[in-house]
Amino acid sequence: MAPLSKSAVLTAIQKTLDDELAALTRGARASFAAATDPDSRAENKYDTRTLEASYVARGQAQRVQELQAAVHLFQALAQDLTASPTVRLGSFILLDEDQYYFMGPGAGGTEVILEGKEILVITPASPLGQRLMGKGAGETLQLPAGPTFRITSVL
Repeated sequence: MAPLSKSAVLTAIQKTLDDELAALTRGARASFAAATDPDSRAENKYDTRTLEASYVARGQAQRVQELQAAVHLFQALAQDLTASPTVRLGSFILLDEDQYYFMGPGAGGTEVILEGKEILVITPASPLGQRLMGKGAGETLQLPAGPTFRITSVL
């Protein structure tokens, strides 16, 4: 494995999630303010600005809750950074010498760049995550209608 450590990767992921949560929380507050502002009430029966603003506010509030849950799950995961010979929750995985993944409990699709390497968070529920779980270094994996990968290392 490259000189990247699992703890450094986890720290970078947590910082990215914290930053995203802070930005999303600010946006959710602004959306709520827009949806409840007395000046934004409908001018006629066809004016749906307030209704649309409330949908945006509700969606952002739900996303904030999901991200808060992911932050808590990653904090709990940080308590156990032991290496495992097989892929499990919390594993840092290298495929074919240039594809880095972190098996996370949530926040799938989150990307971090550390020491010039792009690391993608995947979850056990994702198609790649399902195929990786339980596999070890040196094993190969075939994606449906896709290429074959070799697991170079698992931390």
